Amino acid sequence: MTEKNTTFPKNFLWGGAVAANQCEGAYLTDGKGLSPVDVLPDAAHGRWDVLANPKLAMEKTFDFYPSHESIDFYHRYKEDLALMAEMGFKTFRTSICWARIFPNGDDQAPNEAGLKFYDDLFDECLKHGMEPLITINHFDTPIALMKNYGGWKNRQLIDFYLNYCDVIFKRYKDKVKYWLTFNEINMLLHIPFFGGGIDIVGEEHPEQIKYQAAHHQLVASAKATQLAHEINPDFKIGCMLAAGTTYPNTCNPKDVWAALEADREGYFFIDVQARGQYPSYSKRFFKENNIQLELAEGDLEVLKNHPVDFISFSYYSSRLTSADPEVNQKTEGNVFASLKNPYLEASEWGWQIDPLGLRTTMNAIYDRYQKPLFIVENGLGAVDQVEADGSINDDYRIDYLREHVREMGEAIEDGVECWGYTPWGCIDLVSAGSGEMKKRYGFIYVDRDNDGNGTLARSKKKSFDWYQKVIGSNGAEID
Repeated sequence: MTEKNTTFPKNFLWGGAVAANQCEGAYLTDGKGLSPVDVLPDAAHGRWDVLANPKLAMEKTFDFYPSHESIDFYHRYKEDLALMAEMGFKTFRTSICWARIFPNGDDQAPNEAGLKFYDDLFDECLKHGMEPLITINHFDTPIALMKNYGGWKNRQLIDFYLNYCDVIFKRYKDKVKYWLTFNEINMLLHIPFFGGGIDIVGEEHPEQIKYQAAHHQLVASAKATQLAHEINPDFKIGCMLAAGTTYPNTCNPKDVWAALEADREGYFFIDVQARGQYPSYSKRFFKENNIQLELAEGDLEVLKNHPVDFISFSYYSSRLTSADPEVNQKTEGNVFASLKNPYLEASEWGWQIDPLGLRTTMNAIYDRYQKPLFIVENGLGAVDQVEADGSINDDYRIDYLREHVREMGEAIEDGVECWGYTPWGCIDLVSAGSGEMKKRYGFIYVDRDNDGNGTLARSKKKSFDWYQKVIGSNGAEID
């Protein structure tokens, strides 16, 4: 085992991440309402097509819905958290399902059974010494709000969201310190059904709808930050970006400019949440794309006065772009279109593996905002093989994570302030995009296949022991 001098702060928050909609199951248990994933089929029945056209989800009945049982974390969380505690987790990232608290989103009173579930979950985390890191809306706007109001394109959702925030902030004010307002908020532009509970199919001006919905979410995030600090001044409120630096395909200045514009698309959201105002470049973008935001009185003031405390982000890969449309043939399988980088290997799902890109991304974000960072998603989706003796030798996952942890440490040495690291899918769960189980990220294997078959039994992978040593040494032992 190779030793290296630790570059990680003494109280660095090592842990792992999941999301309610991808692991809890129990889709109508204890009064829960429908969430977007609850109407999505599996990969074999066109999940991506339904994501792109939400009307299909409402009009069709499918044979199998992966989220309905998922990995049954709702009933098995004590067992799962005990395994995470065995690895040494200092923090556990999950989300609250909005539809468990307000089944229709606009209910007069919250659902007590849903509130109690999260009381019990957070108590169990704290019993094991794990700080809950909670996403308020992780692709989880209640379906009823989409049906009855059109989702986040309707300004009324700000009030419904704030009512939800008021309830959970007060209920868990002594149990949860770290909150994220929206998961991968920039995904609203790419998967509006997930990101905002909106359907843009057939709309005359979809960009207008998406950016108006974005404005509503940004105002809601700022008002939630204000509310949180009023309820408990010790709360730390963060935003969350689907991040990954975009490289120019060549040193042609046009390629360099194309890469800058690609990164700005995501930074747009964080510029508002972290700096408190719309960036200067947005004026030209709105003008040239005929986007006219409807602002209410006081919107700009609340954005200015209530920026987030820290910036969290997901990082799976870097991206590559060209200004030449003939060159710009996109890779398949990625939400963010990208050229294939000849210097990088790719995962089985086409994500290009770039550990140094994490260091680059961390430095770029920190240089831009000078706020603490939190890496709340990172990992390798892969098909795992269970051997005859029950072992799962996922050395490929260890290799991926080792090099990313190494580069994270280098970024901290560069001067980047980083609070913690929660690799994605620390226990196997249902893929958000494809609905698959075979696309596994976890340190903990769950016996379930793409068709919903299996015992749901949990078992440790080789990476379980590796990550346990990483945490136990505070990042000093990664080899």
